[in-house]
Amino acid sequence: MKKKIGFLLITFFCLGSSIYAQTPGRDFLRNQIKEWGECKNVAMTKSGGDVALFRSNGWAAQGAPLAMTNKLKELNKNNEDIREIVLTEDGSWLILWGDNGINSNGIPPSLYKKLKKWNSEGEQITSITCNDQGDWVVISKNKYSASSEKIMEQLKSGEEKNGELWAAHLTEDGLVACYEKGYNFMGNVPENLKLKLKDTSINVFRIKFLSDGAYFFSDLKGNFAYFM
Repeated sequence: MKKKIGFLLITFFCLGSSIYAQTPGRDFLRNQIKEWGECKNVAMTKSGGDVALFRSNGWAAQGAPLAMTNKLKELNKNNEDIREIVLTEDGSWLILWGDNGINSNGIPPSLYKKLKKWNSEGEQITSITCNDQGDWVVISKNKYSASSEKIMEQLKSGEEKNGELWAAHLTEDGLVACYEKGYNFMGNVPENLKLKLKDTSINVFRIKFLSDGAYFFSDLKGNFAYFM
């Protein structure tokens, strides 16, 4: 039983009422999603820039590091499938593309080591998240790993109740893990996101959020919802 309850242009939003105020600085993202009429993934920060993806390699960014946007341009030009993006408040970033292609800057050394090891073992990586505190989670088709035993225990407890772990997202003080049949929350996760997840008919695969109440989630078929 499923829970749950996704061209080239440059630069998104979603309906929903909440006690959380929409952020004027995210006009760029809201407007771009309205223009596209679709969005498959995002990387949001409070003050360090934002990135949105659509279709296989379309993208848009504002305030993101130049090295990151240069790589996105290259991947788009080469028609590579961009599968995951990470951007932290301090400007660390990561792009997962194609068959485990990974480009990054400033991510935790232990995460980089784990990604390199899994690549050498042929693991198909599906989700990566990290923050500026050194916390991280990486998920493949066959297994998952995290930077601490505390996070691993949280992920395992969710797996026992909700089945296969699909994706995870970390902020500086919160974690949402997305499973086949539900979710697991840790730390500071906005109430408006929790309420929306209870109400949505989307079979959510990935979730991105911030402590100020902004969120985005999508499935693998192009359905999505957001509040920014």
